[in-house]
Amino acid sequence: MHMPRRLRQLLAAMAASLALCVPAAAAEPGVLVLGRISDDPAAHYDQLKQLLDYVVPRMADVGIREGRVLMARDSRQMESYLRRGRVDWVTETSGSAMALQTRAGARPLLLTERNGVGSYHTVFIARRDSGITGLEDLRGRSLAFQNPTSTSAYFVPAMSLIDRGLDMEILLSPTDRPAEGSVGYLFARSELNISTWVHKGLVDAGAFSNLDWESVQGMPESYRRDLVVFHATGTFPRGLEMVRGDLDPAVAGRLREVLAAAGNDPAASEALQRFFGTTRFLPIDDDTARALELLRAGVSNVGRVIE
Repeated sequence: MHMPRRLRQLLAAMAASLALCVPAAAAEPGVLVLGRISDDPAAHYDQLKQLLDYVVPRMADVGIREGRVLMARDSRQMESYLRRGRVDWVTETSGSAMALQTRAGARPLLLTERNGVGSYHTVFIARRDSGITGLEDLRGRSLAFQNPTSTSAYFVPAMSLIDRGLDMEILLSPTDRPAEGSVGYLFARSELNISTWVHKGLVDAGAFSNLDWESVQGMPESYRRDLVVFHATGTFPRGLEMVRGDLDPAVAGRLREVLAAAGNDPAASEALQRFFGTTRFLPIDDDTARALELLRAGVSNVGRVIE
């Protein structure tokens, strides 16, 4: 029977709300639980469930018979789910993934390539007429990040400032100013807001990914001629699939095999596209492992110094 689109959306929203609000039940044999930290569970539920529905039938040989989605409202809740065995598999940006490794013992499984891109870096932007030419020029100035879970627009730029010995303090609003010698930061909540705040002079600088700088959604062409990139960081993986540290090795190994093969399977193409624009899952090679170790140490440092 054909179900109207609006009804499907309503049912998905109800399921997502239950996944976010109901306490996680004890881990059950034969059930694979996919988790995500989400501030929009109704939208993310459908994106997760379609790939989970593809994966589960292909894991019957290791005893998996059912899949469930469980979303957390923040990183602390997801850490608790992982430590208590409530979530088996988590998809996250690399910065948040490294925080889950440090704080909850999660293990990297595969690198996630989205829209054909497996890695990215952070760019710092300012107005051309600002006089800002390097990170040291941010002392006494204001800087816009996206949100506290963003890799490219929080963790990596904050790491860069801390590594240079720059003191940081959170600001109450774009009109607030930091103490002399400190870098004041605040969260703009979207890439477009970052570029807009910088362009309009509400903040002195902003930080987000090179992909956002190159995108008209994050950087309108009307802004570009007035703005400049004054610093760029090294590259980091764009996304990671993680599993809880004590997940059965047979289950983790089979999950890795299924996901790694999905990029070449036409039956997975729609599910992958809905899974945040994923094009394929890649093994974690030595270069990626080194980048992740740097990121893990940096994320821990951010938590220790300014959070």
